[in-house]
Amino acid sequence: MTGDLEFLRRAFRDVPVCHLSTLDHSGAPHVASRWFVWLEDGLFVSTRRADATWENVLRDPRVSVVIDRGLNWAELTGVRLEGSAEAVPAEHPDVRGAMSGWHEKYRSMIAGDGFERLTRQVPGLGFLRVQGVTAHAWDHRTT
Repeated sequence: MTGDLEFLRRAFRDVPVCHLSTLDHSGAPHVASRWFVWLEDGLFVSTRRADATWENVLRDPRVSVVIDRGLNWAELTGVRLEGSAEAVPAEHPDVRGAMSGWHEKYRSMIAGDGFERLTRQVPGLGFLRVQGVTAHAWDHRTT
């Protein structure tokens, strides 16, 4: 089942974690769980600059992102997005909206001294802007 991107964005934007697949230097898949924000103008996945995920995207921008929910088989529903990612530092003006949306989404997780802790634990935050998306959705609740 493929789906309308706007419907899928609204359905899955509140999920806290996505699973991002990039290609490593040998061409093997590298999958990592990441925080993300899915805004009207695109999907933005946060990662550390210079980590394996960031470096993989610089070398080969092809990515696949899975966002899903549910615990047992009959509850599983999700979307796989395939596209091309652009690595953008968090302080770049092009991602101000994404950064604001990201802060709003994860505010409760980084309340109090949480943001300071996060900036110490994740130096060099960056975003992968996923574009040219093809979506493939599934819903086990209807099968």
